[in-house]
Amino acid sequence: MAAAAATTSAAAAAAAATQAPAARGDGASSVHWFRKGLRLHDNPALLAAVRGAHCVRCVYILDPWFAASSSVGINRWRFLLQSLEDLDRSLRKLNSRLFVVRGQPADVFPRLFQEWGVTRLTFEYDSEPFGKERDTAIMKMAKEAGVEVVTENSHTLYDLDKIIELNGQKPPLTYKRFQAIISRMELPRKPVGSVTSQQMEGCRAEIQESHDETYGVPSLEELGFPTEGLGPAVWQGGETEALARLDKHLERKAWVANYERPRMNANSLLASPTGLSPYLRFGCLSCRLFYYRLWDLYKKVKRNSTPPLSLFGQLLWREFFYTAATNNPRFDRMEGNPICIQIPWDRNPEALAKWAEGKTGFPWIDAIMTQLRQEGWIHHLARHAVACFLTRGDLWVSWESGVRVFDELLLDADFSVNAGSWMWLSCSAFFQQFFHCYCPVGFGRRTDPSGDYIRSAGICPFLCGRPQQPSGRAQLDPGRELKQCRPKTTARGPSVSQAQTGSSRGAAWWRAQQTGQGGRVAPLRTAEQGRLRLQCRGSVSKAWVPKPPPWQRSATCRAADHLQRQSERVCVCVRVRRKEGHLLCVHASVYTRVSLNAVWAGGGRVAASPQPPDPGLEVTAVAVTPYLSLGACCLFCLEGWSDLRWDSDTCSPSPSPSMSD
Repeated sequence: MAAAAATTSAAAAAAAATQAPAARGDGASSVHWFRKGLRLHDNPALLAAVRGAHCVRCVYILDPWFAASSSVGINRWRFLLQSLEDLDRSLRKLNSRLFVVRGQPADVFPRLFQEWGVTRLTFEYDSEPFGKERDTAIMKMAKEAGVEVVTENSHTLYDLDKIIELNGQKPPLTYKRFQAIISRMELPRKPVGSVTSQQMEGCRAEIQESHDETYGVPSLEELGFPTEGLGPAVWQGGETEALARLDKHLERKAWVANYERPRMNANSLLASPTGLSPYLRFGCLSCRLFYYRLWDLYKKVKRNSTPPLSLFGQLLWREFFYTAATNNPRFDRMEGNPICIQIPWDRNPEALAKWAEGKTGFPWIDAIMTQLRQEGWIHHLARHAVACFLTRGDLWVSWESGVRVFDELLLDADFSVNAGSWMWLSCSAFFQQFFHCYCPVGFGRRTDPSGDYIRSAGICPFLCGRPQQPSGRAQLDPGRELKQCRPKTTARGPSVSQAQTGSSRGAAWWRAQQTGQGGRVAPLRTAEQGRLRLQCRGSVSKAWVPKPPPWQRSATCRAADHLQRQSERVCVCVRVRRKEGHLLCVHASVYTRVSLNAVWAGGGRVAASPQPPDPGLEVTAVAVTPYLSLGACCLFCLEGWSDLRWDSDTCSPSPSPSMSD
């Protein structure tokens, strides 16, 4: 369907171009090529097209065959088409129009150069490897045709090549190093003004009556997307909407004056009317305009104080990932990617499909993936939760699969930020000791205690009374195991789940275990490296942990012998139960490779004391993983693992690189 429509449109375009002779007169005949920068404000490449020209045509090249075969989902295509329609309406006010040309750039431009008598081509610089390769080919083609090419950088705040140069000809791979580099650079260039009707009046191109038929913005149906049952757009595309949202965003003066990461709650999970990430991704909103609007407002509220870098955190994370990706065409792949740890992930297409479709059996995870599929957006901490679940936290599936799913479904997904975030969250690059693990039950229970978010997603209607309870119909083994193995109360003390009830009790429990008096995982102090201290309740105070058979064949342990060579520290995780089946404690300790091997070489056991263990104890499910996979180690080897709170009330994750709010 799309191919037939494209053939008709291409033929009509050729006929219209033949009937309309190129404009004559002094000055250049310019074509401005819109790609990501779908806006009129702060568009220096568009201003370059207008400068000294007698004729300017604004072009967007759309490949219908790509739309029909692409993995990009319908929500992102709808957002793009809405943005093009909004851009066309804005150009109409300037007595111009947007020319949406069907085809591929390499095929389209030679024809347009000849038919329109083009002498100048302008476009915004694209820092992504594919974009640079494409643009190099187009510039070569333009040079051969005698067409001047002008490119301007306005999609990023900084010159990425300059950042790399200042870092010794390589991209900085830690955010701290990146901040140190940009702190030595000049401030980003200020945004330029919008093109005016007076400027466009002197270089107006002739618009044919058949323009809408020939060069109009296509519909989703024309591109081959079925729209039956498609709900209304939660995010309306276009520059007009982007600027309106920016004004609302900046109305939060208290937030600007006392900038802090907003606390996560159930309302945070819903699409915000001040969210900007899709508009920055498509260039409907200039990052430089956003930067300096924040800057000016902060100085106004804080009486001319210099804004801290943290105020621009989300914009700078975006720059960080763009810098890391700009010269790395394998940035979205593990193999051949020089900055990525080579991890032997599991190949589990069934588990991947259930995760992507929101059918894991964990209501919290399924609700997030359902919202993503329906709306094209999820909160950045929700992204962390599902990314952790897919990779190091539970399924041990490669982050590359997550990149592809997000690239299909997310409105704001782009090559650099999407792949960079997945490498970061899977501990494959950048921050390899990112040990924060998101429990797929506990995190959801604390964030959405009433279960309204899960109910709104329309999943698991049979769980209406207990939306946070994992489904008995769970499609993944961990979901079934989670329900079947819930700890019970024993005479020796409260269960793990009871110990976590209530935020105050949870915080007290966390403080108690930090001092060695609780039953939860405690961070290992330097002096404790080389021995395992099991923290149990009641009279149970010590146990021996036998050395596991050579790398137990759990999904995590299969990778341990390989990854151990890349990490000086490893985790040992155990589960301690009473013989009658009640879970008493879980524990993970960090060892150096040398100390762990020495302990096992000395007696084959990791012991809390030289005394034998309580005969009523059963110590099982030992797992060994690299330190970077602390969460994966524990989640794989524990029954009742859902009641473990890896992210405590007193701890918060590292700053998010996501542009989701």
